[in-house]
Amino acid sequence: MEKQSLRKAYGEALVELGKQNPDVVALEADLGKSTMSCLFRDAFPDRYFEMGIAEQNMASTSAGLALGGKIPFYSTFAVFASGRAYDQIRCSIAIPKANVKICGSSCGLSDFGDGKTHQSIEDGNVIKTIPNMIVLNPVDAVEVKKMMKFLVGYKGPAYIRINRNDLPVYTPPEGEFHLGKMHPVTEGNDAVIFTTGALVWKSVEAAELLKKDGISVQVVNVSTLKPLLKEEALKYTAGKKAIVTAEEAVKIGGLGAGIASLIIGEVNLPFEQVGINDEFGTSAHGYEELLEKYGLGTNHIYNAVKKALKH
Repeated sequence: MEKQSLRKAYGEALVELGKQNPDVVALEADLGKSTMSCLFRDAFPDRYFEMGIAEQNMASTSAGLALGGKIPFYSTFAVFASGRAYDQIRCSIAIPKANVKICGSSCGLSDFGDGKTHQSIEDGNVIKTIPNMIVLNPVDAVEVKKMMKFLVGYKGPAYIRINRNDLPVYTPPEGEFHLGKMHPVTEGNDAVIFTTGALVWKSVEAAELLKKDGISVQVVNVSTLKPLLKEEALKYTAGKKAIVTAEEAVKIGGLGAGIASLIIGEVNLPFEQVGINDEFGTSAHGYEELLEKYGLGTNHIYNAVKKALKH
């Protein structure tokens, strides 16, 4: 399938929003060429604030700009966006419901070469626990642009995760992003895979393998990590024989735990989780090498569906 850059889509969408709304401003922590916020800097240098390697100050400054009526988008690597500035996000952005949009770029294991200090496998899980925050995890470049259009009109704090690598495009160009809505990517009756981000791609590959075995699987893209809507989850579990979740994040507090909390007491089906165990990442020569190492590959999802259906 065609692959596109989510980072480039983020930068391009930011520029388009800047053209449409003079209140849109961007802040960066010395990583503009990686996050692609540099595109906004080139288009609107007077509305771009280079904060240096000072993520806490960037979060606080963004809150101040929001209080002044601006719509700040600040970006840096996800591990720094969520970790270094946690207290400022909580106290200066989330508690007062400041209209700040946070971009956690190079999320998950996608920064494969830089190892555990730069690989953010827990950022979405952490930010989800903060009241008043919403958390988005786009599947592809098309969905990134739809989410950005939504975010500029959404009043309140938000966090969006951006993968570092080019990913296959599954989102149709028509339509708008709706918060909390889940999107079926494949159709099937035997099992459902609730998945997010890059693992949508791997789940589709697994579904294709399972089809050859006579097993029909529905892959569902869960691009809103918070809020998770019970009615959406139940819609896709109805009539199925098994449930699998697949995410490029630690299992504790992740998508699998969230889906389980929605369906408990409502659905009695075998349930399997594909995700990262209680461990950090490591450096590698390529992205897919890490997905395999941490049990997130196509065959891991394939085997999880098989195991669930055996029950």
